[in-house]
Amino acid sequence: MKWRVAVDRAVAPLGLTHAQYVVVASLYGMSRGGLRPSQRALADRTGMEPLYVSKLARALEASGLLERTRDPGDPRAMQLSLTERGLDVTRRAITVVQGLLDQLLEPLGGRTGPRALEFTRELETLLDVPLDPSTEHDEEPS
Repeated sequence: MKWRVAVDRAVAPLGLTHAQYVVVASLYGMSRGGLRPSQRALADRTGMEPLYVSKLARALEASGLLERTRDPGDPRAMQLSLTERGLDVTRRAITVVQGLLDQLLEPLGGRTGPRALEFTRELETLLDVPLDPSTEHDEEPS
Protein backbone atom coordinates (compact mmCIF):
# COMPACT_ATOMS: atom_id res chain seq x y z
CA MET A 1 0.00 0.00 0.00
CA LYS A 2 2.87 2.36 0.80
CA TRP A 3 4.25 1.90 -2.71
CA ARG A 4 0.86 2.41 -4.38
CA VAL A 5 0.26 5.60 -2.41
CA ALA A 6 3.75 6.89 -3.23
CA VAL A 7 3.25 6.20 -6.94
CA ASP A 8 -0.21 7.81 -6.83
CA ARG A 9 1.28 10.96 -5.38
CA ALA A 10 4.27 10.98 -7.71
CA VAL A 11 2.29 10.59 -10.95
CA ALA A 12 -0.67 12.79 -9.97
CA PRO A 13 0.98 15.94 -11.40
CA LEU A 14 1.09 14.11 -14.75
CA GLY A 15 -2.65 13.44 -14.55
CA LEU A 16 -2.31 9.75 -13.72
CA THR A 17 -3.27 7.43 -10.90
CA HIS A 18 -1.23 4.38 -9.90
CA ALA A 19 -3.59 2.08 -11.81
CA GLN A 20 -3.44 4.27 -14.92
CA TYR A 21 0.34 4.32 -14.64
CA VAL A 22 0.40 0.52 -14.59
CA VAL A 23 -1.69 0.47 -17.78
CA VAL A 24 0.32 3.06 -19.73
CA ALA A 25 3.72 1.78 -18.57
CA SER A 26 2.78 -1.82 -19.44
CA LEU A 27 1.38 -0.70 -22.78
CA TYR A 28 4.58 1.25 -23.41
CA GLY A 29 6.70 -1.82 -22.73
CA MET A 30 4.55 -4.07 -24.89
CA SER A 31 4.52 -1.58 -27.77
CA ARG A 32 8.33 -1.27 -27.63
CA GLY A 33 8.34 -5.01 -28.30
CA GLY A 34 6.27 -4.41 -31.43
CA LEU A 35 2.93 -5.40 -29.94
CA ARG A 36 -0.38 -3.60 -30.18
CA PRO A 37 -2.16 -5.50 -27.42
CA SER A 38 -5.84 -5.98 -26.87
CA GLN A 39 -7.38 -4.88 -23.61
CA ARG A 40 -7.50 -8.57 -22.61
CA ALA A 41 -3.78 -9.05 -23.35
CA LEU A 42 -2.95 -5.94 -21.35
CA ALA A 43 -5.13 -7.19 -18.48
CA ASP A 44 -3.28 -10.50 -18.56
CA ARG A 45 0.06 -8.67 -18.54
CA THR A 46 -0.85 -6.41 -15.61
CA GLY A 47 -2.80 -8.93 -13.56
CA MET A 48 -5.78 -6.56 -13.49
CA GLU A 49 -9.35 -7.59 -14.24
CA PRO A 50 -10.25 -7.06 -17.91
CA LEU A 51 -13.27 -4.94 -16.98
CA TYR A 52 -11.05 -2.67 -14.87
CA VAL A 53 -8.52 -2.32 -17.70
CA SER A 54 -11.39 -1.44 -20.04
CA LYS A 55 -12.57 1.28 -17.63
CA LEU A 56 -9.04 2.65 -17.25
CA ALA A 57 -8.48 2.56 -21.03
CA ARG A 58 -11.67 4.54 -21.65
CA ALA A 59 -10.58 7.18 -19.12
CA LEU A 60 -7.08 7.34 -20.64
CA GLU A 61 -8.62 7.63 -24.10
CA ALA A 62 -10.85 10.50 -22.91
CA SER A 63 -7.75 12.28 -21.60
CA GLY A 64 -5.98 11.85 -24.94
CA LEU A 65 -3.29 9.45 -23.74
CA LEU A 66 -4.27 6.33 -25.64
CA GLU A 67 -6.33 5.15 -28.57
CA ARG A 68 -8.68 2.21 -28.61
CA THR A 69 -9.40 0.68 -32.02
CA ARG A 70 -11.21 -2.44 -33.12
CA ASP A 71 -8.97 -5.43 -33.72
CA PRO A 72 -9.33 -6.34 -37.41
CA GLY A 73 -8.89 -10.00 -36.50
CA ASP A 74 -11.55 -9.95 -33.76
CA PRO A 75 -14.23 -7.25 -33.96
CA ARG A 76 -15.12 -7.82 -30.29
CA ALA A 77 -11.61 -6.94 -29.14
CA MET A 78 -10.15 -3.46 -28.72
CA GLN A 79 -6.47 -2.85 -29.48
CA LEU A 80 -4.63 -0.20 -27.49
CA SER A 81 -1.88 2.20 -28.43
CA LEU A 82 -0.41 5.29 -26.82
CA THR A 83 -0.90 8.65 -28.52
CA GLU A 84 2.07 11.01 -28.95
CA ARG A 85 0.92 12.81 -25.81
CA GLY A 86 0.54 9.45 -24.10
CA LEU A 87 4.10 8.49 -25.02
CA ASP A 88 5.40 11.76 -23.57
CA VAL A 89 3.44 11.45 -20.32
CA THR A 90 4.35 7.77 -19.97
CA ARG A 91 8.07 8.39 -20.43
CA ARG A 92 7.96 11.16 -17.82
CA ALA A 93 5.96 8.95 -15.43
CA ILE A 94 8.42 6.07 -15.84
CA THR A 95 11.28 8.41 -14.96
CA VAL A 96 9.42 9.58 -11.84
CA VAL A 97 8.58 6.04 -10.73
CA GLN A 98 12.14 4.84 -11.37
CA GLY A 99 13.29 7.66 -9.07
CA LEU A 100 10.93 6.34 -6.40
CA LEU A 101 12.29 2.84 -6.93
CA ASP A 102 15.82 4.17 -6.50
CA GLN A 103 14.79 5.73 -3.18
CA LEU A 104 13.10 2.52 -2.05
CA LEU A 105 16.10 0.32 -2.89
CA GLU A 106 18.79 2.69 -1.64
CA PRO A 107 19.07 0.85 1.72
CA LEU A 108 19.83 -2.33 -0.27
CA GLY A 109 22.61 -0.68 -2.27
CA GLY A 110 20.49 0.80 -5.06
CA ARG A 111 18.65 -0.81 -7.93
CA THR A 112 21.73 -2.60 -9.27
CA GLY A 113 23.28 -3.54 -5.94
CA PRO A 114 23.70 -7.26 -5.15
CA ARG A 115 21.27 -7.14 -2.19
CA ALA A 116 18.60 -5.43 -4.30
CA LEU A 117 19.07 -7.90 -7.15
CA GLU A 118 18.73 -10.84 -4.75
CA PHE A 119 15.66 -9.24 -3.18
CA THR A 120 14.14 -8.79 -6.65
CA ARG A 121 14.79 -12.46 -7.53
CA GLU A 122 13.17 -13.60 -4.28
CA LEU A 123 10.19 -11.31 -4.78
CA GLU A 124 9.72 -12.59 -8.34
CA THR A 125 9.80 -16.16 -7.01
CA LEU A 126 7.05 -15.33 -4.52
CA LEU A 127 4.96 -13.53 -7.12
CA ASP A 128 5.19 -16.50 -9.48
CA VAL A 129 3.51 -18.81 -6.95
CA PRO A 130 -0.09 -19.36 -8.08
CA LEU A 131 -2.62 -18.54 -5.42
CA ASP A 132 -6.08 -20.10 -5.42
CA PRO A 133 -8.29 -18.30 -2.89
CA SER A 134 -11.12 -20.81 -3.45
CA THR A 135 -9.15 -23.57 -1.66
CA GLU A 136 -8.67 -21.40 1.41
CA HIS A 137 -12.19 -22.05 2.79
CA ASP A 138 -12.96 -25.42 1.24
CA GLU A 139 -12.34 -27.41 4.40
CA GLU A 140 -14.77 -27.21 7.27
CA PRO A 141 -13.24 -26.65 10.70
CA SER A 142 -13.31 -29.72 12.97
